[in-house]
Amino acid sequence: MKLGIQLGYWGLGLTGADQLAIVQEAERLGYDSVFAAEAYGSDSVSILGWIAGQTSTIKIGSAIMQMPARSAAMTAMTAATLDNLTEGRFILGLGTSGPQVAEGWHGQRFGKQLKRTREYVEVVRQALRRERLEYHGETIDLPLPDGPGKALKLTITPVQDEIPIYIAAIGPNNTRLVGEIGDGLLPMMFSPEHADTALESLWEGVEKAGRQRSDVKVCPSTTLHIGEDPDGAAEGMMRGMAALYVGGMGSREKNFYNAAVSRYGFEDAAKEIQDLYLEGKKLEAMQAVPQDLLRGLNLFGTRDEVTERLRVFEQAGVDTIVVTPATTTRDGRIAQLRELAAAAEAI
Repeated sequence: MKLGIQLGYWGLGLTGADQLAIVQEAERLGYDSVFAAEAYGSDSVSILGWIAGQTSTIKIGSAIMQMPARSAAMTAMTAATLDNLTEGRFILGLGTSGPQVAEGWHGQRFGKQLKRTREYVEVVRQALRRERLEYHGETIDLPLPDGPGKALKLTITPVQDEIPIYIAAIGPNNTRLVGEIGDGLLPMMFSPEHADTALESLWEGVEKAGRQRSDVKVCPSTTLHIGEDPDGAAEGMMRGMAALYVGGMGSREKNFYNAAVSRYGFEDAAKEIQDLYLEGKKLEAMQAVPQDLLRGLNLFGTRDEVTERLRVFEQAGVDTIVVTPATTTRDGRIAQLRELAAAAEAI
């Protein structure tokens, strides 16, 4: 199992120099990949382009680039450019985002997500193959049939024969689609003890498409803390993240993370966390996160304990585990990356 690092969102306490030092140390330690995220603050592309010229071996990926934010053709242009800048180290991570961001920030309707994702990926791949871009689907129509547009093809060639496309998904239908069309799955709220539940639909999609399980890499994100936590700051950060996603990431009617935790058997806790969070009782929502759930979703404990957890993740079918250290300082994050590399060596 490989190690990756998630930089998260830019500008939340760490400077650019701090983030670069973290990435370069991860590269020195042999980490496989680094990912950058975006929501409605920093964008991932600018960060990845900046990192590309200051690294040489670590893979550089978006986790994720929001599909509502860019046309499929623009995403193909960006992917080809980053692949050239990294000399073939780019991983294209895509996601639909959520209805609040898609409609409230990007002005894009959130409906027909399965169809949109399928067609979007088909157009991105067609463009990256440098075929003339003619595509007539339900959600994408190129060229537009009633205007002067013409079928164009990408003018630059990616370094990789096929840039891997990873897709963020957590619900069964979206995960099944990843099994059909994706090169990798980027799940959150992944518990290896419940891998059968989390990955069942992925393997259904793989089988439906006549593929092999090895064709799709499983790359969950998790939060990391190895060592003592005397003031409870690391656990507090993990509880805060769990409460945010289970309780407040989406509406009461549509929260993918809440549904995932419920499928793991934590229905009552998920409802309590959401009720408290939506009532503005965020501290109480954090306290309502069960210890079993907290430990199941994260890498948390002594080095030996984390080594055992890494074995559990690997046995669950994880190809790359993508970590966010539960600290806001550069030195703290670098120390955690070193601890994780040492824990992984013991497997």
